[in-house]
Amino acid sequence: MAAGLRDPPQMLATGRYPQCGPYKPTTVLVQAVAATDDSPAISEHTTVETPMNMSPANKAHFEAEKEAIHLILTGIGDKIYSTVDACQTA
Repeated sequence: MAAGLRDPPQMLATGRYPQCGPYKPTTVLVQAVAATDDSPAISEHTTVETPMNMSPANKAHFEAEKEAIHLILTGIGDKIYSTVDACQTA
């Protein structure tokens, strides 16, 4: 790859890996909480969990999984990935 390329070639074939698929956000059910003297009542509702509103422990786990998947997928070639992906017994 020449220095200064604006659009470097992709390392992996597109459309074959989980990241290329549609992202399905996690939904979290927030339980109803009764009102107290110093806080209002919270009704039961669902919310979408994103990295911005995750707890620090969940965010650390999410980032570690993302990094692990990236390292695994960039470390194997397309031929190996296609062979493993085609395996029906795994």
